[in-house]
Amino acid sequence: MLTRVDSEVPGPKAQPVIKWAGGKRQMLSRYQEYFPGDFAAYHEPFLGGGAVFFHLAPAVAYLSDYNDELVNMYRVLQTDVDRLIEDLSRHRNDEEYYYSLRSADVTRLSEVERASRLIYLNKTCYNGLYRVNKKGEFNVPYGRYQRPRFLDIELLVAANKVLSGAKIFRADFTVVLDNARPGDLVYFDPPYFPVSRTASFTDFTDRSFGPREQEKLADTFHELDRRGCLVMLSNSDTPFIRELYGRYGQGVIALTANRSINSKGDRRGPVGELLICSWFK
Repeated sequence: MLTRVDSEVPGPKAQPVIKWAGGKRQMLSRYQEYFPGDFAAYHEPFLGGGAVFFHLAPAVAYLSDYNDELVNMYRVLQTDVDRLIEDLSRHRNDEEYYYSLRSADVTRLSEVERASRLIYLNKTCYNGLYRVNKKGEFNVPYGRYQRPRFLDIELLVAANKVLSGAKIFRADFTVVLDNARPGDLVYFDPPYFPVSRTASFTDFTDRSFGPREQEKLADTFHELDRRGCLVMLSNSDTPFIRELYGRYGQGVIALTANRSINSKGDRRGPVGELLICSWFK
């Protein structure tokens, strides 16, 4: 039976603390009717901004991502929010300072400083676009915003409370096979399969996520379904993805999303996507 953290803890409802390409905040109202009424634990590989996790606010959650800086940020937010707030308060919205911090050697920073750096860069970089080069280095230019809100104490404290019951991993998405049990809800939000050769954006880490990885993900989805888990996945509406999940019939639901983060303005706007729910066969 689902237990929500935010039903037990007074205060504002938690929301994502960072902006992430493909984030699902704008889609939550569309997803709401498809979420199962009851489930046990919650699992979310490909955590990103965590919009679905914060919306559901489950008491028990297993959260993972392959992005080391992202996972570190969530762990610090969970265990050391006061020091994170303190470190964020020292940053300033200045172009020279931005590039100095962007080029910093993260191996010489503490975990708190790394988490603070990620939030600051995310809030002050161009269009909130997280992108790394082949060396895994963040390379988005300065955003030139007048008042970026990189220190939002209320938001950070609310997120900290919801994260209290979570186990956080840096891992490949298949880690869910080690933890998920019958009756658990698993939500996958992977890098989307490109709708064209020029539409791909998967630069969240220095690893690619191509057709072979999509097929491996589909195999994981099917195995979790076989075990009796409730499995939900978002992806692009393409023939390839429809073929991978065609067995779910009415559970393959076509929706329209508004892509708000892209390095090129003409590639933002309405786009078709699929929501796949294992329990609607």
